[in-house]
Amino acid sequence: MKPSLAFLALSFAVIAAGVALDKGVWSVPQEWNPFAPLAIEDPLTPVTQWKLGRLEGDREACRDVLDAAPAGTLNYTPLADYTPVAGCPLKNVVRVRHAGVDFNASFVASCPLAVAWSLFERQRLQPAAQEVFGEPVASVRHLGSFACRNIYHRDNARRSDHATAEALDVATFRLADGRRVSVLDDWVGDDDAADFLHRVRDGACEVFGTTLGPDYNAAHANHFHFGMRGVSLCR
Repeated sequence: MKPSLAFLALSFAVIAAGVALDKGVWSVPQEWNPFAPLAIEDPLTPVTQWKLGRLEGDREACRDVLDAAPAGTLNYTPLADYTPVAGCPLKNVVRVRHAGVDFNASFVASCPLAVAWSLFERQRLQPAAQEVFGEPVASVRHLGSFACRNIYHRDNARRSDHATAEALDVATFRLADGRRVSVLDDWVGDDDAADFLHRVRDGACEVFGTTLGPDYNAAHANHFHFGMRGVSLCR
C-alpha cells in the first residue's frame, strides 16, 4: 500500500473506529491500530490490508503472526529465499501444506499470502459456509500459486502476482458433507451454491489486495484469483 493510502487508513481508523476509554486513557482497539501487530483472530477492518502490506518486507514479523495463530490455523514450512526459475526469485516464502482446510496439493506462498489466507478462511470463508450450508468447508482445490510469467502470458505485460508466489487461484470448495461447489459450475444462479460463492468473493475482497473471479473476464471463469498486490481491487 502506498504511504498516502496508509495515512488515509490511519486517519480513517482513528475517526471511524472511535476510541475506548480505559481508566482515563484513550486508546485505539488493536484491530484498528496500524501500529499494533496483526493477529489472525482480530476482526477485519480497513487497516487489515495495510498491516498485511507491511509484512511483505518483514520476514520475522510475518512468521510471528503465523506462529501466534490459533492451533490448526496453518501447517507450513518456512523456506529460504531461492530462485526456482531464472528471473523469478522468491523471498519471504513458505510452503503451505494445509490450513483449517485440506488442499489438493501443497503450494509455495509469500508469507503475507499465507497470513491473508488464514484471515480469509477463519473470518470469511468458514462463516459463509456455515451461514449458507450449515457445514464447514473441508477442502479446497487450487490451481497453483507460483508461476514465473507475465499476466496473461503476454510478452509486453508486467509480471503476474504468481511470479512472486503472491497469489493463489482457487477453483473448488468441498464441504464436510461431501458437497462440491465449483466457481466454473456454480457462480451463476440463485441457489445456495451461487450465494456462497458470491459471499466468498465479497469476503476475499476485504482481505486480499486483488480478488478476481468470473465477473472480471473469461480467463477467470473457473477460479478466484486471490492476490496480495493492489488495494481492494474486487471484481
